[in-house]
Amino acid sequence: MPETIDARGLACPQPVILTRNAMREATEIVTLVTGRDQVDNVRRLAERAGWQVTFGQADEGWRIEMTQGEAAGEPELTPDLTACPPGQGQRARVVLLASDKIGEGDPELGGILMRSFLYTLGALEPLPETLILLNAGVKLAVEGSPVLEDLRTLEGEGVQILACGTCLDFYELTEKLAVGTVSNMYVIAETLLAADHTLMF
Repeated sequence: MPETIDARGLACPQPVILTRNAMREATEIVTLVTGRDQVDNVRRLAERAGWQVTFGQADEGWRIEMTQGEAAGEPELTPDLTACPPGQGQRARVVLLASDKIGEGDPELGGILMRSFLYTLGALEPLPETLILLNAGVKLAVEGSPVLEDLRTLEGEGVQILACGTCLDFYELTEKLAVGTVSNMYVIAETLLAADHTLMF
């Protein structure tokens, strides 16, 4: 029996993120979305990973049926798949973390505050649409990070996590990224400019 992802009413790019997360565990998936543009992004995600896809109109939107192919690979969230048409109010709430700590005082206390913040963030509503990691903030999303499970929980709830590719390269952590998507400054700047509310640490 296929796993069903009911993403109707969710803003872009959440349907794509939720589908990608399900593709890591299931071999048959049905994703329900509201808009035709969301169909295209989910379809491209699945087809690029080697899945067979069919879709059509359904109650209150569209139904996308996906079956894992024999040579299926890891589904990747590329910038074009998380791009959203203007006017949808996407990425209205963005959190930017430019450090793996909060504040400029004691480093140990800063790390404790960051862990507490990310844990608490996952328990609040509404969640941010996007979490951006810059500079030392990318250290939060790599193997061995004390907040890795909190970030995975946020991603599992549809939060898009963008990690600065230049920053990962600088710290030699690109191969250790364990959650989120490698991004670039163009996408990051575009996301910040499109946000209605931005919180920065």
